[in-house]
Amino acid sequence: MFKDNLIHLRKIQNLTQEEVAEKAGVSRQAVAKWECGETVPDIEKCRLLAELFDVSLDSLVNYEPSGTEDLGLPPKGKHMFGVVTVGDKGQIVIPAKARKIFDIKTGDRLFVLGDEGEGLAIIKEEKFLFMAEMIRKASEK
Repeated sequence: MFKDNLIHLRKIQNLTQEEVAEKAGVSRQAVAKWECGETVPDIEKCRLLAELFDVSLDSLVNYEPSGTEDLGLPPKGKHMFGVVTVGDKGQIVIPAKARKIFDIKTGDRLFVLGDEGEGLAIIKEEKFLFMAEMIRKASEK
């Protein structure tokens, strides 16, 4: 996984092995060995590589493509939870991983925002109300 992810990320960003090596403070040969799976970098080099490619360390090391519609490694802090189906009353099921990451529990109230050009966004009610109050206070000044 790591070697494939490293190759993928390097190619997406149009970087050579030499450029990655320079940014990571290693030789080009070290990067070549990582990419062919002969060796793996230490944790500090992995952290530097994750920062370089703006992905989480976990994604860099553990990400596995999930089929033909896979979009590749997500940027740090960004998530793709998959496809949901809208029921006849407009309901959707938020995937378990999304509920865990965003601490969404049974009974939570969610605010749904829409932009006809951009799509929908869902935010916890209390976060939305907090932001709205901050905007209101800022506009009073």
